[in-house]
Amino acid sequence: KLGTYKKYDHEYATQSSIDEAFESAQKGYQSWSKQSADTRANCLERLGELLEEHTQDLVDLCTYEGGKTLSDTVAEIREAVDFCRYYAIQGRKDFSEKGVKLPSPTGESNHLYMLPRGIFVCISPWNFPLAIFVGQITAALMAGNAVIAKPAEQTPDIARYAVDLMHRAGIPQ
Repeated sequence: KLGTYKKYDHEYATQSSIDEAFESAQKGYQSWSKQSADTRANCLERLGELLEEHTQDLVDLCTYEGGKTLSDTVAEIREAVDFCRYYAIQGRKDFSEKGVKLPSPTGESNHLYMLPRGIFVCISPWNFPLAIFVGQITAALMAGNAVIAKPAEQTPDIARYAVDLMHRAGIPQ
């Protein structure tokens, strides 16, 4: 029995749609990269909460579309949530506006500032269609990058559902 999730229509990418995705990602990067680390981390934490709130739909999707067992599906959802929380915590430290103070054995003051790099393309495998998909994307987003995600061909609905949750968490399209 399938849950209440929405079945999505899928299309294969064309050169035109790929070009459009990169143009959109470039525009998104201009605004997302200017968001504070705290703002980005808040979105990731909200995504983790939404993944937990929608466990039943995710279980239905991962077992039906991904062919996963119940215990493997629960573990995968937990891992996806852990990625959200880990990158939020680590990102607040690594991307602080103050930078990361480095050791200064000779008395100088050194700070490391980490900055966004641009557009990341994240390609996920079929065998971890939620956890790796979410993990790659959240790592790149926490760093202030824009993301173009290409899910495994076998599990597009899992990816689409996760992306919908990302948008509901405040991550812009």
